[in-house]
Amino acid sequence: MIRFALICEHEHEFEGWFRSNDDFDTQKKRGFVDCPTCGSHKVQKALMAPAVSTARKQETIALAMGEAQKQALAQLKAMAEKVRENADYVGDKFAEEARKIHFGETDARGIYGEATLEEAKGLAEDGVDFMPIPVFPDDRN
Repeated sequence: MIRFALICEHEHEFEGWFRSNDDFDTQKKRGFVDCPTCGSHKVQKALMAPAVSTARKQETIALAMGEAQKQALAQLKAMAEKVRENADYVGDKFAEEARKIHFGETDARGIYGEATLEEAKGLAEDGVDFMPIPVFPDDRN
């Protein structure tokens, strides 16, 4: 699932969860996406800043986790590792490579790497399916 920051024509900001960029586009075209404040169907994706945790916040989160959260975190770490194991690391060329794959300029394959917030927004606007994978303090490339 992808969480999008959304904004309506009246500048009401809200969030929505979608399976993919295509899912958002399909729901928007069918009139299923509307502003919870005013009901407007003229909704678009807004720029989202990535969540950044400080070391102090991470300690608080780690201390507050129960067994279910620890298991979920372990599963999330395993999923991120599996994605990395089955994809090519492209570093800071992620946006460029993702576009090449999307537009059929190169063979389709799984890739991962880094992208700026601006690059990620551009990919979303171009309809390129991608999702952030979590990076944990103990991750190594």
